[in-house]
Amino acid sequence: MQVETALFFESVEQIYARVFRLLKPRTPVPRITIRFRRYANANSRIRLADGHLAVDISDLLESAPAPIQEALAHILIGKLYRKAPDTTALARYRRYLNRSDMRHSLQHAKQSRGRKHLRDSKGEHYDLREIFEELNFRYFHGLMAMPQLGWSVKPSRTTLGHYDPSHHVIVLSSILDSPSAPEPVVRFVMFHEMLHLRFPTEHRGPRRCVHTREFKKAEREFENYHEATRQLRHFLQAEIPKK
Repeated sequence: MQVETALFFESVEQIYARVFRLLKPRTPVPRITIRFRRYANANSRIRLADGHLAVDISDLLESAPAPIQEALAHILIGKLYRKAPDTTALARYRRYLNRSDMRHSLQHAKQSRGRKHLRDSKGEHYDLREIFEELNFRYFHGLMAMPQLGWSVKPSRTTLGHYDPSHHVIVLSSILDSPSAPEPVVRFVMFHEMLHLRFPTEHRGPRRCVHTREFKKAEREFENYHEATRQLRHFLQAEIPKK
């Protein structure tokens, strides 16, 4: 006698309904709508209004297996109700995003869909190309290929610079393109971002290690490192708006 086994596959909406009942057992399950959107990254959004739970998920996750969809449901619904994310779900989701195939897909999407807004590398007070070339010959034997360089459209005190590997671009905060910004500070921030080209981000399971031990050691080779970091702290304190 042959026994047939019926396999039941949950839809993503059913997964969210089940997780909702688990996290909010005394609250009626709202109407749930899941949409996969063409985002340039793996961002997802959730909102609840008038008894309708709307979830927008990056289409890069549309083919993710059920355990990953469930992990994301725990994260998003927990965030909606200001609950600390489930550590197991968070670790599972991060491991999935850190898979080599997912990292490749995310980078490709960012390259093809994302836009990079920046100002010209020659600012009012500092020319980033000149600074890059000087640092390149001084610290990298002139062997580092110059990426795209530019000043940020909006000044930022919290992000003084960043290297975007998807677009191969170094962007420095336009707050540094100022006569009040000491040249050693601007050079140090550029040097820091150049080190990201030399020491790419390492992926260790669910963890991303941006500043490795080797990175930090190389950063201290900057001439007058302690004086540059002191001037950087002083500059940032001076730039804090007065209340």
